[in-house]
Amino acid sequence: MLKTIKPEIRIVGWDDAPFTFKDKHTLLVGVICRGGIQIDGVITTKIRVDGNDTTEKIAKAINRSKHREQLRVIMLDGITFGGFNVVDIGKLHEKTKLPVIVVIGEKPNMRKIRKSLSRFPDSDKRWGLMEKAGSIREFEVKNKVLKRGKTIYYQHAGIDEYMSERIINLTSVNSVMPEPVRVAHLICNGLKRRRS
Repeated sequence: MLKTIKPEIRIVGWDDAPFTFKDKHTLLVGVICRGGIQIDGVITTKIRVDGNDTTEKIAKAINRSKHREQLRVIMLDGITFGGFNVVDIGKLHEKTKLPVIVVIGEKPNMRKIRKSLSRFPDSDKRWGLMEKAGSIREFEVKNKVLKRGKTIYYQHAGIDEYMSERIINLTSVNSVMPEPVRVAHLICNGLKRRRS
């Protein structure tokens, strides 16, 4: 369990690159940040679109990274990547021994998600991973850039709500989204422009 939070805590934030449903695979980008102030590196891995390998692939990429010993937290931009390739955040925590924080910009419509999952033969398993991740919590981020607090949603594994919210607030320096996932998202958007 994480006991202290230093201003330059090393966090890896993940997002997925653009894809079409004709693609078999898509790229995942992990950005390593010192708190919300400096980028230390980028790691990548590939996952199957609508597959079941995201948890394993992220864990392997982190554990093989030269940055592994410095990392203290994993941040995910949502709990699904490459369509409905759902992350088992509890297992990701177990495999890496790092706490996991899932950040979500807008509260998801779970009824629509459940309906979308119904097209998969293993829809119950995928839905089970989403339920296993626990309730989606609401948090008001406050920083120097935001004139008023803005709401973000999150889930967590291997870390409590108090520490999760402290880390979200510490790293949300340029917007409501924490820098590790915000920068990962920007890189992925750049890949989209390059692809088109």
